[in-house]
Amino acid sequence: MDHTLFRRFCSIAYDQAGIALKDGKESLVAARVAKRMRALRIDSPDAYIRHLEQDGTGEELVHFLDAISTNYTSFYREPEHIPVLHAELQRLLSRGQRKIRIWCAAAATGEEPYTLGFTALETCDRPDVDLKILATDISTLALAQAAQGVYDRVRVEAVPRPILLKYFDCCDKRDPDGEAKYQVKPHVKSFLLFRRLNLAAPPFPLRGPLDIVFCRNVMIYFDTRVRQTLIEEIERLVRPGGLVFIGHSETLTNVDTELKLVCPAVYRSPASRVAGREGEWAQ
Repeated sequence: MDHTLFRRFCSIAYDQAGIALKDGKESLVAARVAKRMRALRIDSPDAYIRHLEQDGTGEELVHFLDAISTNYTSFYREPEHIPVLHAELQRLLSRGQRKIRIWCAAAATGEEPYTLGFTALETCDRPDVDLKILATDISTLALAQAAQGVYDRVRVEAVPRPILLKYFDCCDKRDPDGEAKYQVKPHVKSFLLFRRLNLAAPPFPLRGPLDIVFCRNVMIYFDTRVRQTLIEEIERLVRPGGLVFIGHSETLTNVDTELKLVCPAVYRSPASRVAGREGEWAQ
């Protein structure tokens, strides 16, 4: 792929999703574009980008962003955050709060929001608690897999065995080695809501207040401008005193924010901040 064509693909990824692809990613982009070319039976990258730019329906743009997005994730990734989440949920319950709203902003194929769900159930599985987790991602393919909640043995190796036995069922589907796959139990899925959301296109169709926001390992793909607008939206949506988790490899340096660091990669919204409007938390 020549550099001019690569930059055109980069411009689309940035303008439409805030994904900042740097020089040196030509082979990655070429490989992922090739998948769409095969699906559409298009024989050259030039013909594909013309198709992409001229598609008035926007459907191919969704497929392109699906292909170009990196959806690496795992269960219990960055496990240092799990006891922090547990403690925060206990704190909310101890002060009498019974409606808890959590947003996982970059859900990928579902491992992270399900991990949050397991932790929440272990902490506040009681009939008087109204718990909901919103899980969003830009990739429709990743979200479809997340909604199914089916994973092979290798993918669930990081799940502690008591949690695996409690919140997963063995299902009929088999992996390439013939081993049974594992499916998240229906009662866990019942309080998760999966929706497509472009984090680079504020304002988001959400209303606060959110008690806890996980926005981990996605800002590494954004430049300072996109990170700034994303953090502003999170600040709008999170409850005063609420927690915001980012990835350990990420930073809010050069971002203008009132969020205060409380432990590595965890921030708290000022308790004195004016609360956002009440209402439906996800439209």
